[in-house]
Amino acid sequence: MSKREYGAALFAGAAGAGLILLAVRERWAQAVFTPPKPLAQQVVGVSGNDLVPVAGALALAALAGLAAVIATRGILRRAAGVLLALFGAGAGAAVTTTITAATVVSVAASHVASPESAAVSGAAGSTTSGSPGGAALVLTGTGHAVMAGTPWRLAVMAGALLIFAAGLATALRGQDWAVMSARYDLPRRRTDGAAAPDPRGAPPRRPGDSASMWESLSGGEDPTDEPDPDFDFGEAAQEEPASVE
Repeated sequence: MSKREYGAALFAGAAGAGLILLAVRERWAQAVFTPPKPLAQQVVGVSGNDLVPVAGALALAALAGLAAVIATRGILRRAAGVLLALFGAGAGAAVTTTITAATVVSVAASHVASPESAAVSGAAGSTTSGSPGGAALVLTGTGHAVMAGTPWRLAVMAGALLIFAAGLATALRGQDWAVMSARYDLPRRRTDGAAAPDPRGAPPRRPGDSASMWESLSGGEDPTDEPDPDFDFGEAAQEEPASVE
């Protein structure tokens, strides 16, 4: 059961972050600038990332949070779950804010305008853009916004809900989930310096240094061999050495 919960939480978090990143790349609105004739209308698309950049940033942070969930255990994993839930809540809150037409026109004008001569004047909706030849072309006319991003905003909210659910599940149940293998962890030591017994039942390795390894090699023994599971180190230490006559 815990494996299914673990996999479901990771999948939900990754799917939610991916959904948000996909949604914010799409066009959420467009600004239409109508200059005086004979100049043609200018239509500028505005993406969700332009209007709510924090949503995409929190989705990326959620992916990093999922990596932390995989790499940690215990209290640290629960803390990563709390952060993951906060990232989801923040992304959902970011898209609930009202996006006004003036904001869309301003963002669109900043995209098409050159940094030196860009200008947006409220009701007039004037903008200055660079012409293909490099010269500044000033377009003065009415600018209005056309909103078309409602489905994508709903997608961001759905993705944020998935991330929040993954974080909440991790915070509540993460301590019971599987952790990364401890195969390459350093061996634990007892207070007397000897190696602690392996929790899987394998006998502890005999402590050794460079001198003992060379002695083993000289005697024809491979010091890297696994110890015999039936060998009792305690009894071997108590045996008296054979007398030399």
